[in-house]
Amino acid sequence: MNKILKLVVALLALVFASIGLRWLVAPEGVAAEFGMTLMEGLGLSSQIGDLGAFFLSLAIFILLALTTGRRTWYYPPIILLGLTAIMRTMAWMFHGASLAVDMIAVEIIACIILYLGSIRLADED
Repeated sequence: MNKILKLVVALLALVFASIGLRWLVAPEGVAAEFGMTLMEGLGLSSQIGDLGAFFLSLAIFILLALTTGRRTWYYPPIILLGLTAIMRTMAWMFHGASLAVDMIAVEIIACIILYLGSIRLADED
């Protein structure tokens, strides 16, 4: 069972790395998948820089968790994804954004998978 969980966690890292790299090399396509249009000027720099860094950081943290076996590396991606789900919900509640149920569900499921990984796959207590 741990081998399957390790594979799923590794696939999460691969997906996040792919999204992060796409922000760098093909931002038009990934922006559209997130319901965004590309900004211009400084806004474009922020979109590519912030979102690319967000997803690549998720991938790096997950890979560090898998390669080092240290539980603490699971927590940064859990926090980032959990806060993203909370912020999406608050954007809907307070700012008139669309409720992104599918995106929030993916973020929560990823948090659960990573939490299970921290319990089952980490070498340290």
